[in-house]
Amino acid sequence: MRSSGWGPLSALPGNPLMWVLIASELAVFALALAGYAGARAKDPSGFAAAQDQLDRVAGTINTATLLTSGLFAALANEARRNGDRGWARWSLLAAAALGCLFLLVKGFEYGGEIAAGNDIDSSPFFTLYFLVTGFHALHVILGIGILAVVAFFDSKENIETGTAFWHMVDLIWIVVFPSFYLLR
Repeated sequence: MRSSGWGPLSALPGNPLMWVLIASELAVFALALAGYAGARAKDPSGFAAAQDQLDRVAGTINTATLLTSGLFAALANEARRNGDRGWARWSLLAAAALGCLFLLVKGFEYGGEIAAGNDIDSSPFFTLYFLVTGFHALHVILGIGILAVVAFFDSKENIETGTAFWHMVDLIWIVVFPSFYLLR
């Protein structure tokens, strides 16, 4: 039984320290997206023109990929709660594999942008695009590692902790995707 010294965090699934990390990461991404919104407000036509160069199909595929991986993470939690360690492990590895697919698609997308002459120095839009989506990609890499570790060390608390981080990665993408690819 977890100590109540964590206050409201004690009621959350997984290790309370993960929730401290999640809150701090959400704050960092919120600040980055606020900076993006401020820069966009100063140059709406320039941002719109740059945004039109993004591959919305790749962004949509990546959104579906991460949402599906989040489903597998949720299934892993449910399986572990029901005592099915094999299905929990398989679901965690499926979520991690979909994270790898996300990175592959993102890599092809970055390659296409760079081939078209759009890099981190091309414009304020692309500077922010590469910084924010690159920082998110680093979180995907970390999340894949976490999912792999908790698939091996598969206690209920470890799986809850690891999948909480993975759901944060999903949540961030659900905000990043429309901000950069869709919203005008």
